[in-house]
Amino acid sequence: MHTTAFAILAAGLFASSACAGVATLAASADNTLYEDETGILSNGQGESFFAGRTALEVLRRGLIRFDFSAIPAGSTITNVSLTLHCTRSISLAENMTLHRALQSWGEGASNALGEGGRGVTAEAGDATWIHRFSGGQTWTTIGGDFDATASATTPVAGIGSYVWTSQLLATDVQGWIDNPSSNNGWFLLGAEDLVASAKRFASRENSDELLRPSLNIEYVVPAPGVVTLFAFIAVSACKRRRSGG
Repeated sequence: MHTTAFAILAAGLFASSACAGVATLAASADNTLYEDETGILSNGQGESFFAGRTALEVLRRGLIRFDFSAIPAGSTITNVSLTLHCTRSISLAENMTLHRALQSWGEGASNALGEGGRGVTAEAGDATWIHRFSGGQTWTTIGGDFDATASATTPVAGIGSYVWTSQLLATDVQGWIDNPSSNNGWFLLGAEDLVASAKRFASRENSDELLRPSLNIEYVVPAPGVVTLFAFIAVSACKRRRSGG
């Protein structure tokens, strides 16, 4: 059998043995960066997180991260969609963007009671406007380090559920699955150039489980043994080519 035939057989076996899967993940961490020159505010355990510019003209930036250990190693990510529930809005529809976080950050024990929009004094390990981890490492850029290119954009108006999805979002997740140590999650940014554009979203600690963030992932993973079989066929083809068979 010629090398080409081996390659065709291997490709056919690989394609027929690949398995598709879907996983819906709950957030593993979330928080809010509250613009503040002292860098002491956070809301690690609060029921909400925020993004946008408030009526008092200060910024809020959301942070969210997921644990991908449930996705089989070697998977190819085909589609990703993030669902967030807006629980308060005082503006019309504004584009809100997800940006890949470039450094790690923390969710501590801080809990801003009530509406939560003003934050509360950060606890150990909380992310703040200045710190990635309160009492420890700082952001390289005050306000957080994130990719300037948005991974996904969705207009958010009033109260309700909204979905962010794009190929770039899938690319982010693929990278984190391939290299788990690079998983720093996303920043959620609002219309920062507009006053009173801030919006509130249910966090992973929200008392209503139906409102909590969720990430839907579609993926394809080879069936066990397919990669080994492919390698065996490739080696066999190489040996035949050398022997002139």
